[in-house]
Amino acid sequence: MRYSLLLAGLLLAAGSARAQRVLLRAEPAADSVPPRYGPNRAFYQHLFAGYAPVVGRAAGPGAALHYPQSAETFLGLRTKFRLSARLAAGADVRYARLQYRLRQASGKQLPNAQLHDQESLILSQLQLEPFLRLSFGRRGNVIGHYLDLSGWGGWALATTHHYEDHPGTGGGTRTVVKERQPDYLPRWAGGGAVRLGTGRYALVARYRLTSAFTSVASPAYPELPRWLLGLELGVF
Repeated sequence: MRYSLLLAGLLLAAGSARAQRVLLRAEPAADSVPPRYGPNRAFYQHLFAGYAPVVGRAAGPGAALHYPQSAETFLGLRTKFRLSARLAAGADVRYARLQYRLRQASGKQLPNAQLHDQESLILSQLQLEPFLRLSFGRRGNVIGHYLDLSGWGGWALATTHHYEDHPGTGGGTRTVVKERQPDYLPRWAGGGAVRLGTGRYALVARYRLTSAFTSVASPAYPELPRWLLGLELGVF
């Protein structure tokens, strides 16, 4: 009888131990630390891409443009930190290719009076844009509706005067010329911007504060349009 009672006690103890191990292996830590990464949480990163045509005309004659071929295409990475329920701050790092497609007509002065079948000024830039975001409307852990105010600066990895003539010289179908780093195109640019978005879509407006040309450029060159207005798509 004594051995039977001892065996029953051991079985009960083993069952209790197994029950305790199951409780310990439940997931109490899953709810103890709130998640910090997400579209509307403390920290978030995502890719984005967009297209922003040049808006407006040059400040004088001699630099008429083709629209909407004159535009900036861009691809970048956005980092955002939430400061409060409605306020966030962050920065964009992006590659931007800005093309001014020159209209070929009499009176052209930029960069000279020679006419071609196609001609463009192209700036390939690496840009940094810190921003301050105001969010509005009801939302959960999503980007939601927002307004961004920002300032941007960029360094030109390459500047190019590109033109084509048809037919080409020497019996070819076309002649393509790329003049690298012309001294009248600047390496640095900067300005301000505003972005109005909902979810992954945004309307973007950028204004260039710096001059389109360097100090060695011809005084006959009119200032090129300063505004870009386009669309952005977030990748997340």
